[in-house]
Amino acid sequence: MEAGNVYGAAKAGGAFDLQNFLQQPHTITRIVCWIFSIIVFGCITSEGYMNSLHTSELKCVFNQNVDACHYGVGIGVIAFFICIVFFALDVYFPQISNVIQRKHIVMADLGISGFWTFLWFVGFCFLTNQWVYTKTIPTIGADSARASIAFSFFSIVSWGLLVCFAYKRYRMGVDDFTEKYLDPTSEYPPYPNVSENYQQPPFGNTAPSDSEEYKPPSY
Repeated sequence: MEAGNVYGAAKAGGAFDLQNFLQQPHTITRIVCWIFSIIVFGCITSEGYMNSLHTSELKCVFNQNVDACHYGVGIGVIAFFICIVFFALDVYFPQISNVIQRKHIVMADLGISGFWTFLWFVGFCFLTNQWVYTKTIPTIGADSARASIAFSFFSIVSWGLLVCFAYKRYRMGVDDFTEKYLDPTSEYPPYPNVSENYQQPPFGNTAPSDSEEYKPPSY
């Protein structure tokens, strides 16, 4: 089954237009999400750990809670790879002719984007809470900690936009599929009424029945 402008993409088999692809809202938003994820885990890994003068053990700048640093780095790195995977799928998406495969990709984009919006919200609250309760603000790493918190909040917005765009593409696909593929009755005329079109045999007289033609002999 070939798809024409289904789930937010043009008909399969067309030439890839890089300029038009880069101008798509969901493409721009995905690139922004990718950049934000780099900033978050980059700030934490570069200056999110410190050690005191008396020990060489590295501790997280967020209230010395290593779980906060691990959480920020974890969701940032995974979000980085998710953006790469779906960016590649966005490039390949117009070449997919199967409507069901397009639907699965859009649904996966919708679900993962929604889940990662929630994870970024949790991460923002977690990092903010630990930073508020940090007793000693380090001279080195404080700006990186604040940047990771800020871009965690920005990631909530950007990934939320991805959810909106994915849901819009899903609704476009469902409506278009329902109109073009699930309502074939409008393209074909109804079956004729057999009883109305029935005609009598061409001969005027009907054949006599057996009871009228045959007479038994009398003895």
